[in-house]
Amino acid sequence: MITRNRIYALIALLILIAVGTYAYYILRDDHQTDGHIILYGNVDVRQVNLAFKVPGRLRAVNVEEGDTVKAGELIAILEPQDYEDDVNLSQARVRGQSAQLAALQTGTRPQEIDQAAAILAEANASLSLADNTLKRQQFLADRDFVSPQGLETAKTERARAAAAKEVAEKAYKLARIGPRSEDIERARAALKAEQAALNLSERRLKDANLIAPSDGRILTRVREPGSIIGAGETIVSVSLVSPVWVRAFLAEPDLDRVKPGMKAEVQTDSGGIYAGKVGFISPVAEFTPKTVETPELRTSLVYRVRIIVEDAGSRLKQGMPVTVILKPSVKQ
Repeated sequence: MITRNRIYALIALLILIAVGTYAYYILRDDHQTDGHIILYGNVDVRQVNLAFKVPGRLRAVNVEEGDTVKAGELIAILEPQDYEDDVNLSQARVRGQSAQLAALQTGTRPQEIDQAAAILAEANASLSLADNTLKRQQFLADRDFVSPQGLETAKTERARAAAAKEVAEKAYKLARIGPRSEDIERARAALKAEQAALNLSERRLKDANLIAPSDGRILTRVREPGSIIGAGETIVSVSLVSPVWVRAFLAEPDLDRVKPGMKAEVQTDSGGIYAGKVGFISPVAEFTPKTVETPELRTSLVYRVRIIVEDAGSRLKQGMPVTVILKPSVKQ
């Protein structure tokens, strides 16, 4: 006959078996039993120091620390007067050089050709008059009616008239031919140089505006309006919020099971769950054995992994600890 103590012991054993079975199914880690990979990491701190590419006096800063900014939003501005004047000066130079090139390409105007023809005709008349004068002076000199000085003067005037005619003829020919191709090319190159200077002036004027490169949150506001700013000097620091990068570390035995593009689940300690993907796996181990790499040491190596979360909003804070779950067995 079974004693009462044995009955109690059997009941206690059945209870222990039931509790153990319950604990196994309720408290077991489904991720481990399903072959999932669990990683622990932190949200990466991604920060950009925004600065002007040009120097100047700071006119305004449009954000405060903690403000959220969108890509393309105007953060700060320099006083633009100097850069506007530079643009106006460059524009005037471009217009002047353009007019000069257009004049060379158009060639000599008909009025200028007529003027050159009139000057040539006047030079011909002056030469004819000088020839006649010289002939008379020569005739009179042969008969001793004029002094040798008068004859020399007539010869000089005739030579001067001949030289003036030669100059007028060349000017007339140049007027009909027009400008040289070399002059046109030189003017065209000068116009390109002035246009490049104008483009540079316009870029410098545009660079007097500090624009947010991407969505983010203002961490620090370094300079205030009225300050003289040097090129490259930080004005504000921006924390990038999209996409969010999570830094985790992958053990060497799991390296072949994880590929870039694999879907990932990011969990926070507060219960938040976010969808992401593997964006990068470092090809270099974080810790390298000093001498001989035994199998035990090789299995302790870890590799940095970057998880990218696109739509986390502002809920994933930089530096926040998170848990990353990878599911190699799930078809991607």
